[in-house]
Amino acid sequence: MKRIVVILCAVFIVGIFAVFIFKKSASKKSVEPMTAITAERGDISLEFRVTGSVEPRNRLEIKPQVSGRLEEVLVNEGDNVKKGDILAWMSSTERTSLLDAAVSFSAEEQKKWAEVYKPTPIMAPLDGFIILRDKEPGQTVSVSDVILVMADKLIIKANVDETDLRYMRVGLKVKVYLDAYPDEYFPARVEHIAYESKVINNVTVYEVKIEPLVVPANFRAGMTATVEAPSEKKEDVLLLPVSAVTEKSDGYYVTLKAGEKMIQKKVVIGISSGRKMEIVSGITEDDEVMVAQRSLSKDVVSGRGQRGMRSPSSMFGIGSKKSSSKSK
Repeated sequence: MKRIVVILCAVFIVGIFAVFIFKKSASKKSVEPMTAITAERGDISLEFRVTGSVEPRNRLEIKPQVSGRLEEVLVNEGDNVKKGDILAWMSSTERTSLLDAAVSFSAEEQKKWAEVYKPTPIMAPLDGFIILRDKEPGQTVSVSDVILVMADKLIIKANVDETDLRYMRVGLKVKVYLDAYPDEYFPARVEHIAYESKVINNVTVYEVKIEPLVVPANFRAGMTATVEAPSEKKEDVLLLPVSAVTEKSDGYYVTLKAGEKMIQKKVVIGISSGRKMEIVSGITEDDEVMVAQRSLSKDVVSGRGQRGMRSPSSMFGIGSKKSSSKSK
């Protein structure tokens, strides 16, 4: 009996010792490796983003001047046209009736009346391109039917909250990303800012028209676009990776290396670009700041997060896109 008690006690002690060793080993493994870095001076910028859509600056519906039958359509979607170009031919109701009646006599009779009674041309009222071909030859149309839709130029229209209007001005150079091609952007400029507001979902907004400086391939009306405009920039400031700064209830802190120890130091921050953060005061370029290697790696490989995005305070959403440009 005593032997059994001794064995049980020994097993219990070995078990406690094993648990202690396991916890100690796990604790050592859970400590992330740290890397010492120093703050660097550089430039940092924020960009304001707002979502808009590609729309014609001047959308014009082409309708026939008379009712009748559409005989021929000479253009397709995407074709460029000049003012005065013939886009289609149609027969009036009277001509259609006459030609159809002539068929019952002979082909020569029909040809005769076709030469005497000419079809009606439908012409382009301005320079532009075709964005919609809505009718086909043989269809009967009235003066209220849309045969073609054309536009002079495609632009981006965005509704900007009144509180964010300060970031916009006529002539401002911006970048535009299309949701269809999120990895590429094209340059554009603010062409017009509406003088009259409108209310959408109880939010006062102003329509901003943005003209592409370079028209991308496959640019289509109705596409969703994200417009990025510079809103704030600071030069020659002290910068740290965002992962090096910790937010607490009483402010922001960084971990400094002091000999063999590590101490928490309170800092005052400025603007953040998503990857870099401005340090206003609290440390110098000589201080060694400790950062977890894994967090630092995430900062290095981050893409568009390198540039700060000042989200509009309106209800319009923000798409997640990558950038092909280098940020500061």
